[in-house]
Amino acid sequence: MSRASVPSSQRPHATLALVGFLLLVVAAAAFGARFSAASGWYAALQKPSFQPPAGIFAPVWTALYLVMAVSAWRVWRRPTSSARNVALGLWALQLALNAKWSWLFFGQHHPRTALVDLCALLLAVLGYAWASARTDTPAAWMMAPYVAWLLFAGLLNLEIVLLNPGLAG
Repeated sequence: MSRASVPSSQRPHATLALVGFLLLVVAAAAFGARFSAASGWYAALQKPSFQPPAGIFAPVWTALYLVMAVSAWRVWRRPTSSARNVALGLWALQLALNAKWSWLFFGQHHPRTALVDLCALLLAVLGYAWASARTDTPAAWMMAPYVAWLLFAGLLNLEIVLLNPGLAG
């Protein structure tokens, strides 16, 4: 649906909704950022040889969070339906699981538990993409880079668990 197809009386409401989705992802990102990879604990871990440089993570996550917000906003703009409601519920769940991963991994130093969270996160994102495809196909496809990044992040998380067998949680 193009902007022109949204009645002018709904445009301010739609703009506020987009701002709302952006604020939700900013809140999740800010929560996750409280638990930094720059800790001594993380620096002491053995990491896989394919781990990207630290400077890669912030720009990638910024782009992913932006796309997540726009995707949810696109779904929100569609007519109310059970598929739309399920999609938005799964979107909220994936955002919560996303924020929880940083707390588990960096905050609690529980990479095994964080890996379980990441698996649940991936399932929630795939569920969101499936449900959103029933209401707004482009919104579903917008999640493809996020799925790819989560698969890569899962591999990194798994390798850290395997390279550091003495880790708790």
